[in-house]
Amino acid sequence: MRGGLYLAFALGMVGLFAGVDGVNSSRVVEAVVIMISGLAIFHLNHQQSASRNGSVLLVFGGILIHLWLVKLACGVALNSGLGENYEFLVMPMALAPMVHSVLLGQRAGVYSSVFVSLFGALTVPSDDRWAFFAISLFCGLASVFATKRVSKRGRLLRAGLWVGIMALLVDLAFGKISMESLAFSDSESWTIFGKACLIALSTGLLTGLFVGGVLPLLEGVFGLTTEMSWLELSDLNHPLLRKMQIEAPGTFHHSLIVASLAESAAEAIGANAVMSRVCAYFHDIGKLNKPEYFIENQGGLNPHDGLTPTMSALIIVAHVKDGVDLAIKNKLNPRILEVIQEHHGDSLVYYFYRKAQERLVKHNIEKGNGPSNTDDLPKIDEKSFRYPGPIPQTRESGIISLADAIESASRTISKPSPSRIRALVDEIVFKRVRDGQLDACGLTLNELKTIRKVFAATLRSMLHARIEYPKDQVEDAPSDLLSKGGKVVSVEEIERVRRRRQQG
Repeated sequence: MRGGLYLAFALGMVGLFAGVDGVNSSRVVEAVVIMISGLAIFHLNHQQSASRNGSVLLVFGGILIHLWLVKLACGVALNSGLGENYEFLVMPMALAPMVHSVLLGQRAGVYSSVFVSLFGALTVPSDDRWAFFAISLFCGLASVFATKRVSKRGRLLRAGLWVGIMALLVDLAFGKISMESLAFSDSESWTIFGKACLIALSTGLLTGLFVGGVLPLLEGVFGLTTEMSWLELSDLNHPLLRKMQIEAPGTFHHSLIVASLAESAAEAIGANAVMSRVCAYFHDIGKLNKPEYFIENQGGLNPHDGLTPTMSALIIVAHVKDGVDLAIKNKLNPRILEVIQEHHGDSLVYYFYRKAQERLVKHNIEKGNGPSNTDDLPKIDEKSFRYPGPIPQTRESGIISLADAIESASRTISKPSPSRIRALVDEIVFKRVRDGQLDACGLTLNELKTIRKVFAATLRSMLHARIEYPKDQVEDAPSDLLSKGGKVVSVEEIERVRRRRQQG
């Protein structure tokens, strides 16, 4: 499939060069060399994108469409009478780099900037090749730098504005628009310059506006999610989150704290912080099916008291599958679904596993004293007490997995102190590492060290101690009015009695 995409790109480039005037054998050789180099660099240096056919199609399809639009805009500019002075200003030089930077990251944007400039330079006359290459490259890189973190669609317009300014400056540097006559206050020269400024800024703004409009379509087609979309998904008024607030308030509060921990840790190591927060909101939605079986939602009675450890473990483990079902039913983002599956990995439900072991020991002791419940006997299968997995596959999923375990365990600290919190965080992280739960997520030891520090600092601020406030007292109130027959008297009544006594 990937080879077919590369071949389709090559054929598209052949069609593009077929309509260019003055194409000779040397230019064809240049195009072939650039094409082979571009494919090799993409395959070697962009392995994450190269491993997905959708990303390959997005990158090379975007480059091809960009070049065809540039060629079309050039022809429209010449045929409309704008003249050669404005030819490069009407071309959407930053279209593909901006799209790839927002959807696939800045590295993909830089790659796109370089190769649309190289390929495009082969389609213009020899005298303008360097001018086109410089304008295209600088505009593309300007769009990449301006879209480092796009959390609002308005920032795409700002990026388009910078692209327009860069196009105008490079056009002036290559003498496509002369500024020499401006010093003599020639009205015609000022008109040409003003027209160039307007065209450059308008082209940049229209590029940003077009990219903002087409992004939702591209996200849906290629299964990608931008930071803007993650921010839209972070709305706590989502039906599932609203239902959790009402039916499982303890789980909802737990999810909020996990989201705060995960977001802080992800931001500290350079992972996707917004995605971590949103996925943490939904990671425990499976508990909505049986909220009363989870301790954070229990008022007093514990339904597990009447169940065997094996049955209790099955109910606890089932919340992962229930969460996946709810995520699919409500059409949540695929990354959220992955976090729901992975946030417990294939770890052990230790509490009920240990409880089953204790029951086994007790049964062996009482073996000759009459019948006993043998649901978990004669052998305890550890697989029955493990989550189905898989273990976390991404850094964000690994962070949420740790945050979930640490937040739950932090509730057991009776008198939280910095040393106790730090010891708890280290114990849980090291235990997950020893159990192999973080083997596939790509977190390095240095990143885990940073995550531990962030978790400990965040928990210290959440579990801080409070001073004991003195009881409220009503100053200057007569002692015989503070209570009547053991009942507290209202402040209004005390004030009325005081006034009567003063008047009397």
